[in-house]
Amino acid sequence: MSHNGCRGETELLLKYAAGGLEAADREAVERHIEGCGPCREIVAGQRAVWAALDGWEAPPVSEDFDRRLGARIARETSWRDRIPRLFSPALIRRGLPVAAAAGLAVAAILVMNRPKPVSPAQPVAVQQVEPLRPDQVETTLQDMEMVREFSGLVQPDPDSKM
Repeated sequence: MSHNGCRGETELLLKYAAGGLEAADREAVERHIEGCGPCREIVAGQRAVWAALDGWEAPPVSEDFDRRLGARIARETSWRDRIPRLFSPALIRRGLPVAAAAGLAVAAILVMNRPKPVSPAQPVAVQQVEPLRPDQVETTLQDMEMVREFSGLVQPDPDSKM
């Protein structure tokens, strides 16, 4: 009824397929779908969905589901909880050389791409910088944590006793 040439709405067809229409509306839809193939297909498809849902059984929840969920929640930490770990001595000791190298690389790029002085006659171009969204910061912190954990697996912390 909502496709080209029909004036009704798909919502009416969906309610009809679900058995949710009053008698007068149900009869009007039945008369319509007798002569309208596209609407008849919508109803048949929706009835197939309802039949599949009626026959579906949810798998049983494992007996230790609550315990495993609780353990996973306890392992998860927010980005606010991870910030102090960024400043741990082991991370600083391992990350400081990388940060220094990255800083030198950025400084070299800035020096090489130094803008030419602008004369007063030339217009000055202003660039907009997009602020970081909280989810970007959180994702970055999670990535840093994953790299730290991976680094610990590949190269154990010298302070740890194995």
